[in-house]
Amino acid sequence: MPREMMYGEAIATAIVEEMKRDGDVIFYGQNLGMTEKDHMVRLFGKNRVRITPISETAEMGIAVGAAMTGLRPVVELWMSEFMLVAMDQALNEAPRLRYMTGGQVKVPLVFKAGYGFGAGWAGQHSNCIYHMMMGIPGLKVALPSTPADAKGLLTAAIRDDNPVVYLHHYMLTLDRGEVPDGDYVIPFGVADVKRAGSDVTLVATGWMVKKSLAAAEVLAKEGISVEVIDPRTIAPLDVQTIVASVKKTGRLVLVDQAPRHASVAVIIAGEVAEHGFQYLKAPVKMVTALDTSVPYSEPLEKFVLPDEDKIVRAVKAAMARQAATV
Repeated sequence: MPREMMYGEAIATAIVEEMKRDGDVIFYGQNLGMTEKDHMVRLFGKNRVRITPISETAEMGIAVGAAMTGLRPVVELWMSEFMLVAMDQALNEAPRLRYMTGGQVKVPLVFKAGYGFGAGWAGQHSNCIYHMMMGIPGLKVALPSTPADAKGLLTAAIRDDNPVVYLHHYMLTLDRGEVPDGDYVIPFGVADVKRAGSDVTLVATGWMVKKSLAAAEVLAKEGISVEVIDPRTIAPLDVQTIVASVKKTGRLVLVDQAPRHASVAVIIAGEVAEHGFQYLKAPVKMVTALDTSVPYSEPLEKFVLPDEDKIVRAVKAAMARQAATV
């Protein structure tokens, strides 16, 4: 039976359940397992739950080596920006080794980090840098938007024999939702239609899924039916589900918290241009962050980031273009 839990709780539940299921799963990072009273240390001991030095290069490098020996490390990196000092391990080492050994070596690890903290944390903590990871062969990237997806995708990530970057959105941490009990796995590369609709396809990731659903509610009151799709993983990306929706609606709005020219939205727009251009009745609209650093100032932050009003305006613009060409 499903039970209600917070997004952050669902993530913790997935880790605990997988560590109980598989003795090869280890969990470590800065500020973890600091005392004998730590909940995870009590459950699994200090051999499997460890505190590390403040060195992402060491943390992520250790994970690559541990994974090659048969362990399944989950590395707590706290914020995605902290990964930037260890991009060699994330982009050049972990994803390449299985290919370069002809499949003789597996690298089953999870780089877990929060991202997109749009709450006054300014230019070095509020970013969405997943675009630089989604195009790396051999590396998978998950962006859960609900508690259920948070659990199901993390379970899949831990069980995967390839490296996974699992990015959880900090602005969703306290959101509540129904989460299935027990063995719940969401396959990578399978998008989820969060809301069915017939007039406009709206594709969003992470926190923007929540904002897109809110915008869809507003638009429904005005007679506009919006289909909201959450890719859930951006590597692999489920292009087929998105194109099928565009074929039905004829219009596409892409919502992404990342800057316009470093976004998943641009990639999806390109895929639809190639595989679904003939279905479009209006130009693709993109609602993204501006191409600038996220400001500390709350009014400026709001100006830079997407919100419900901006999404509503983009959908209406797509509909207006259609009405003008009929």
